[in-house]
Order: sequence, then C-alpha cells, then structure tokens
Amino acid sequence: MEHVSNGVSLVELKKRSLIPQTWEAQVRAIGMSEYKEAALSLAQAFATDELAQYLLDADDMVGYNDEAKWRLHVDIFNYIVAAHCYRGIVTTIGPDYEGVALWMPPGKEMDDWVTVIRSGMWRLYYQLSAEGRRRYYQELLPVLHDAKLETMGDRDNDCYYLVYLGTKPSGQRRGYARKLIEQMAAKADAEGRAMYLESSSDKNTAYYQKFGFEIKRDVYLGADSKSPVRLTIMVREPQKLPHSIPIKLNGSFKMM
Repeated sequence: MEHVSNGVSLVELKKRSLIPQTWEAQVRAIGMSEYKEAALSLAQAFATDELAQYLLDADDMVGYNDEAKWRLHVDIFNYIVAAHCYRGIVTTIGPDYEGVALWMPPGKEMDDWVTVIRSGMWRLYYQLSAEGRRRYYQELLPVLHDAKLETMGDRDNDCYYLVYLGTKPSGQRRGYARKLIEQMAAKADAEGRAMYLESSSDKNTAYYQKFGFEIKRDVYLGADSKSPVRLTIMVREPQKLPHSIPIKLNGSFKMM
C-alpha cells in the first residue's frame, strides 16, 4: 500500500499501466504470438462488410446460426492473419490492437502449401458449405488474382499489396488507419514502389483517395445474385519526396 498525504487526492495520482505507452501512437509489426488478437480485431472491423457476408450467406448455409457464422468469420481471419505473419507483414496500433493492417510485400505470396498448412487455411475448405467453397475458391480468389495481374502488369510482384485494413469500433476516429497507411507508404515511396488494394465500400474508397490511391476499375462477385458485391481496384503510385526531408523507417519493419 502506498502512503498518500492528506493533501493529495487519489484521483490526482496517475497510475502506471503495464500496457506499453508506445502502442497508443506508434505502428508496430507483430508475429505469430499475437495473431489471434489481431484477427479478432479485424473480424470485428469487418463484421458488417458486404464481402465477408457474401462468403457466409450462401443459400446452403441457412442451417448455420448467427453464432456459427461468427465463429467461422473469426476463423477465416485467424487463418489469413497467420498466413501474413509467416509470409507478409502484419502491423497494428492501439493498446488493444484497435487498428490492424495486412500487407503482402514485393516478391512475397501466401498461397504455397507450406503456408496454407502452417496457417491453418487448409481447414477452411472443410468448414465452408459447397456454395461457400465455390464462392471463395472458384470466384473470389481467381477474381482477385486476375484483377491485380491485369492492373499491375509487370509490377504485379513488385508492389505493396494492402490486403486488409481495419479499425474495430472501439478504436475508430483516433487516426489509427491513417498511421497504418502512412507508415507503409513511407517505405514504399522510399523504395519507389506502388501500392495496391481492393476497396469494398464507397466510404473506404473516398478515404483511400486522401492518401493518393487512384481508382482503376471495378470488379464484381455474385454478378448473377440479387446483391452483387463490388470491389474497387485502387493503386497508389510512389510519391517523390523532397530531398531535404529524410525518411526514417521503423526498425520493426523486416521482410519475413
């Protein structure tokens, strides 16, 4: 017990927190020891996302209740985040992983069998319904692959791919997403490389444009359904920075 003088109220004492102070304002790269926390944050951020719902709302999944769909939704992000920990870069900000970004850097891929097995992604095939498997493996993945290849051309393997960027509800309006983008944009600019992403909403598209991303085209999933999902392909070309402004990159950014 600490001694508190009569002239000092308990409210005035600032208690020390075990949560690192730097987590509030600084972007950091994380590994497998923290992948579940990052995955849960992204699952919360994308709980109302049309693409996420499209994969889990197939007609043959009517037998799945809301709890089962939520668990599968979280599992999908567990697999994807784990795969990026092994092959890409996972960055986060906030004391409780409020903002998370998944990046695939130049020359890296996560569809090799070793990564599929290590990340647990192989389980997804058996967890989805027949229509869910068709939507994921025969529709979504080919559409994303072809759109990126057609858009980037010979730079397809030489750009920074922002696969997911999300801020869970409790962490919104704190500038977390901006810091996650700017941190990697500084690295891409320093290397003279472009950045690529797919946006699943008009609101997100407008937000990305603030950082120099330009709309290239739209692609659609479920074109024959009542509610097709539109993805907007966006590219940010490397920005030329004044020679008088040195770029200091966070030491946590290392190719894995």
